[in-house]
Amino acid sequence: MLRSCLVLSLIVSCALAQRPKDVRLAAKPGSSAITLVAQYLNSADADTRAEAVRQLIAIGGKDIIDPLIRATADPDAEVQIRATDGLVNFYVPGYVKQGLASTISRAGSVVKTKFSSSNDQVVDAFVVVRPDVITALGKVASGGSSMDSRANACRALGILRGQAALDQLIAALRTKDNRVMFESLIAIQKIGDASAGPRVAYLVRDLDDKVQGAAIETAGMLRAKEALPSLRNIVASPRNKNAEKSALNALAYMPEPGDSALLQGYLTSKDDAMRASAAEGLGRIGDPGLKAGIEKLWKEDEKMTPRLAAAFGLVLLGDLANSTDAPLRYLINTTNSASYHDVAVAYLAEAARKPQVCEALYQPLEQGSRDEKIQLSRVIALSGEGDAVPVLEKVSRDSDAEVAQGGLRALRSLKARLKI
Repeated sequence: MLRSCLVLSLIVSCALAQRPKDVRLAAKPGSSAITLVAQYLNSADADTRAEAVRQLIAIGGKDIIDPLIRATADPDAEVQIRATDGLVNFYVPGYVKQGLASTISRAGSVVKTKFSSSNDQVVDAFVVVRPDVITALGKVASGGSSMDSRANACRALGILRGQAALDQLIAALRTKDNRVMFESLIAIQKIGDASAGPRVAYLVRDLDDKVQGAAIETAGMLRAKEALPSLRNIVASPRNKNAEKSALNALAYMPEPGDSALLQGYLTSKDDAMRASAAEGLGRIGDPGLKAGIEKLWKEDEKMTPRLAAAFGLVLLGDLANSTDAPLRYLINTTNSASYHDVAVAYLAEAARKPQVCEALYQPLEQGSRDEKIQLSRVIALSGEGDAVPVLEKVSRDSDAEVAQGGLRALRSLKARLKI
């Protein structure tokens, strides 16, 4: 009888210990409590397991990665979402304050979340993410306990450049859940592996406008030529104006000479973005005979977006003058703009894949303003070759601490990309 009472007492005692407040108490010592807090991931109570993940993230440090990986396999959606955000937070400090976990509310077994529309974060190329982190997130992306946890894992894989989980991201497209599909497509864009292009091309005709838009954008960015016939058809007979605009932009990423007449027709469009896409596409075709139309847009258009695109097109066609009114100088000057510097960087980075363009940026990089030095360092990190290493080494020693930091970051990214 006494023995039975002791057993019952022990069971009650253990049950009482499986409460969120007990996890918070256990976590107070900090890093020395990681092992103890991780044990609460075995609790039968989902709230307690979720609290254990919260406390592990609050403690921080590399020793929380293993228990967070284990938590991604939890059957509860909230635990999976919090563990996913916690893993991203290790590589992107502060992420948990803006990630999906920060929006969670629970009503019984129902977990409600709200995805942020902002999704442009991605780790630097030199950041090395543990392979088992990517493996764990890939499993959630393709087979998580809820569509929200799957979509969140897709977003995480994009932020962490999880190329090793590309197959799982492709598998996530087959869920037919619009949120999961959208997040998977954006992640595939960020990873930038061209081999994924043909595998997403079929979605450019998806019936959901948001998924279709993301699929069209992805096909364009990855230069998935398999999508070209569908893109041309969409431009010719779009479901709506956004579809036409997206399809034209995607086509402009990978135009063929036969598309020049179509693109020239859009140089006089009333839509700024469509004029810009036309100028980009004509520049990418690379035919000097198309220069006159782009040059006319460059000289006469008063809107920033098409003018930047026209400047890009002219640079692609070999206009590398560095004079005050030259297209290349216009793009460089725009790196000083808070609103448009990312656009200018993207154009310059693509153009700088041509060695002569990259070399033309070295002098402006050395003599430019603070913002120009920082942004041109980004460009060279994205597109430079081995000869750019000493150029960025010099920037990393700049007397301006902010410029030096940007130069060092770019140098590390360049070396990581070149594997040197």
